[in-house]
Amino acid sequence: MERKRVNSTSIRSVGYDPRVQILELEFSSGSIVQYERVSPEVHRRFLAAPSLTSYFRDQIEESFAARRIR
Repeated sequence: MERKRVNSTSIRSVGYDPRVQILELEFSSGSIVQYERVSPEVHRRFLAAPSLTSYFRDQIEESFAARRIR
């Protein structure tokens, strides 16, 4: 999945596949985690948030099943 770099202190890049609703995040630590069943609306709100890290912690981290791929 192609990821785009973002301006965040803890998230380096973000990828999203709307067909399977997978959100892929690369963190500053180098780890990559995929979150399942993330709707296009949640993805849109995430990218539009003033703080990606805060939105991630409040709306994504505990709400969606995650799979670490690196």
